[in-house]
Amino acid sequence: MHQNKAQNPASIRLLVINPNTNALTTKRLEEVLTTGLPVNVQLNFTTARFGASYIACEASHAVASHACLEAWADQNQIADKPIDGVLIGCFGDPGLFALREIAAYPVTGLAEASFIQASALGPFSIVTGGERWKLMLQRLAGSLGYGDQLRHIETVTATGAELQANPQMAIECLKEACEKAAKSDVKSIILGGAGLAGYAQQIQHMISLPIIDSATAGLEVLVRNQAPKPLRKEHGSYAQWTGMAPSIESIKPKC
Repeated sequence: MHQNKAQNPASIRLLVINPNTNALTTKRLEEVLTTGLPVNVQLNFTTARFGASYIACEASHAVASHACLEAWADQNQIADKPIDGVLIGCFGDPGLFALREIAAYPVTGLAEASFIQASALGPFSIVTGGERWKLMLQRLAGSLGYGDQLRHIETVTATGAELQANPQMAIECLKEACEKAAKSDVKSIILGGAGLAGYAQQIQHMISLPIIDSATAGLEVLVRNQAPKPLRKEHGSYAQWTGMAPSIESIKPKC
């Protein structure tokens, strides 16, 4: 993803939202995504103000969608330069459809971006942390149109947060999970989760199939303009808000 400075490419400013409240997850995303960053890309990171420290169930996912909307509205309101796109830094993509409807620029999440990259190679598997994610990811893949190409989901017992906290355990655990996922007649394996950012590169030499890092996939899809196009030319909501954060209530309604 390195760019030649002599080409003087157009500047791109992207907002990365961590929809959980764990600042360490935001830090990990920042460390991975800013390494080797193209010279024309600027990243701004923000962390959800409320919700779960780790999104691990339907309820925490639903709350994270609200938190993600608020984080976007807050950052969009104070931005000193135009934002060109948003990356939702969670493999469950909470708030994806809502943000895509309300924002005037491309929005994608770690899961959708990974599906875009993996599907270009053929059927794929997912390896991720947290057993409750399996049904949630199957539903998300189906809603995004990738249900037929998702052949297998291998969840490890440890959550993404636990894997992030113990790198050696994570490498051993994820290697074993990827070996199982590779047996499902697939062309690639997605290593999904903000807390797992960077691990794909560390275990790739141990696995015969391409491993897609969901975090770097998210950045690449936005930079390469592969994300679905925004639905409108200016921000707007079809709802009138009551009792919401001022930044959300200030969004011009599109009723």
